[in-house]
Amino acid sequence: MSITSIPVHFSDKRRRAIDRWVKRIVTACGVGILLLMLLLFFWLIWVVLPLFSTPGVQVVASQQLWDKAPVLAMGSDGPLGWRISRNEARFIPLDGQPAGPALALQGKPDAVAQSAYHHSLLLNMQGDLLLMQPVNGEWRFPLGDRPLHLPQGAVSHMALATLTDNQWRIAAQTAAGIVLLTLDNSNRVGQILLPQQQADRLLLSPDGSVLYTSEGRLLRVWQVSTDGAQLRETQTLTEKPQSLHLLAGGRTLLIQDTRGVSQWFAIAGPQGPRLQEIRTFNASTGASLIVTESQRRVFATLNAAGEVSLFASKQPGPIVTRKLAPGVQAAAFSPRGDTLLLERAGQWQRLRLDDPWPDFSWRNLWQKIWYENYPQPDWVWQSTAAGDSYQAKFSLMPLVIGTLKAASLALLFATPLALAAAMYTAWFMTPGLRRWVKPGIEMMGALPSVVIGLIAGIWLAPHISNALIGVLLLPLVLAATLLLCGLFSPRLPARWRQPGYEVLLLLPILLAVTLFTLWLPTYIWPNIGERLAHYEQRNLLVAALAMGFALVPLIFTLAEDALFSVPLSLGQGSLALGATPWQTLTRVVLPGASAGIFAALMIGFGRALGETMIVLMATGNTPVSEGGLFAGLRALSANIAIEMPEAAAGSAHYRILFLSALILLIFTLIINTVAEVIRQRLRQRYNQHEGQG
Repeated sequence: MSITSIPVHFSDKRRRAIDRWVKRIVTACGVGILLLMLLLFFWLIWVVLPLFSTPGVQVVASQQLWDKAPVLAMGSDGPLGWRISRNEARFIPLDGQPAGPALALQGKPDAVAQSAYHHSLLLNMQGDLLLMQPVNGEWRFPLGDRPLHLPQGAVSHMALATLTDNQWRIAAQTAAGIVLLTLDNSNRVGQILLPQQQADRLLLSPDGSVLYTSEGRLLRVWQVSTDGAQLRETQTLTEKPQSLHLLAGGRTLLIQDTRGVSQWFAIAGPQGPRLQEIRTFNASTGASLIVTESQRRVFATLNAAGEVSLFASKQPGPIVTRKLAPGVQAAAFSPRGDTLLLERAGQWQRLRLDDPWPDFSWRNLWQKIWYENYPQPDWVWQSTAAGDSYQAKFSLMPLVIGTLKAASLALLFATPLALAAAMYTAWFMTPGLRRWVKPGIEMMGALPSVVIGLIAGIWLAPHISNALIGVLLLPLVLAATLLLCGLFSPRLPARWRQPGYEVLLLLPILLAVTLFTLWLPTYIWPNIGERLAHYEQRNLLVAALAMGFALVPLIFTLAEDALFSVPLSLGQGSLALGATPWQTLTRVVLPGASAGIFAALMIGFGRALGETMIVLMATGNTPVSEGGLFAGLRALSANIAIEMPEAAAGSAHYRILFLSALILLIFTLIINTVAEVIRQRLRQRYNQHEGQG
């Protein structure tokens, strides 16, 4: 046989050109993938970054007023502002155009009460009541333009709530006591006289179902219905309140005194809901004026020095503060909360507010927050609800905890199976049998995760609920069975104990033991899962089993490759020195492959963190931080898949979902990068060993 060697001076221009082009194409593809990952990373940052932008206050414009009389009430209705004084009611364009004709009021109003969202105004016309509505540049009088005189006498204090478009509830302090009136545009009147005689301040909830009255340091809460009013509770305050306000939704009560502005809301107890003080906002002392938004839980304070501060219900202190000229007499938010209208000395001044997400902060994502009607601070993720006044809750802790629990338990389930299979296949199994087993296990990795999730949610979860005790006992029973098989295997005939074929004997035994272990408890205690108080059919156990099944092929393949990458000379040397195959595996091969095995586990953990469909279909998707093995959970990836189609583009919900995706991406990249670095070092070490051999 002749061997034709290639001369040293041999040169093939066509082959070298192809090599150069292939190298350039491969390099371009690799660089393109890196650029694509960087583009995805920076795009996520670009979407998330506005959440952390600093709120701003900017003076837009000022304009002079015709009426110099002190203002009683003011507000804005789109491009128009409206103003009521003792002399007149007038709409004023906010773009500087001349104002329209004023509405002369019959009588001199002393005070004005506004309903929630500023849809209706109640004027105190020297003891009589007049209901007005500013609508699209027109003044409407749904109950007539003549003031209503109450038979109980002149009204000194009052509050207003809009029940429907044609029905209102009025709380009025008269000489005869506090009276509740329910009026509609057909002049039908419902009247309730409260036992309480006097009150310094009255405040109705937006739906008119709760009345707050203050008398000195006593705060009384009345539950109002069509049949009457019942005193729900009486609170003794530390100081006499200076003013009472309700935030949007009507559940959070603001009480102002010399200490500042404190936040209160009702918490359910043995005797029903009771008000509880939640916090006193930092830097809220000395406010001369408090104004609330109609759509968001935001309010502003202004003091005599002209300092304006914006507060949100979930923030302990002001989210933005701006120093203005002193002398502000009144203020009102625009309907969308993006403009604050101020009046001082016969002049209007508009402030543009750049604060689209006042309730969001980095602290709210990770720390416990005391939400309305919750008994204590907690981590809560609940982005939407049926009511328009719902307070969104965006805590990522339940999702992060659910992700880590599911991934960790899945890794705990998959690791012994995958590593044991890799060790047996790489070290003990015959090459002929390995050529069938290894591709078969790797083929499991091609099974779509949605199919695994569907099987786990539809078939596996009910069966686990029925055979729960057997499932929990199965690992112990299988371990005991393997130990017994190891004890009795030397007694088998020699022809049955051929090295590398033990699996053919073990599989039928293990299968029979598994079926018996799952069947016997089911026969004795049927449907045991349904009898447990806190058992959910789709729970952490189901998700871990399904995800562990999906992780086995990945961990098996990488671990088996790591075992095979250990130089053969090390194992042969150990065997030549008299060590058994098991001693060689545990003391020579496994330490040499430990870095590669660790990399396999890390990559499997990263795969479990990013899993979506299995945790979406095999768990109850309940975003809770508590709960054990039989409770539901929700992972970050599943939460994105569930809520992203419903999130409004550009909203806080939308951007927080992208933030959770960014956190998940960073976490997965860190884990995979560490694993890949370890694999590269392992490869270099083995190359050195091979070179030395």
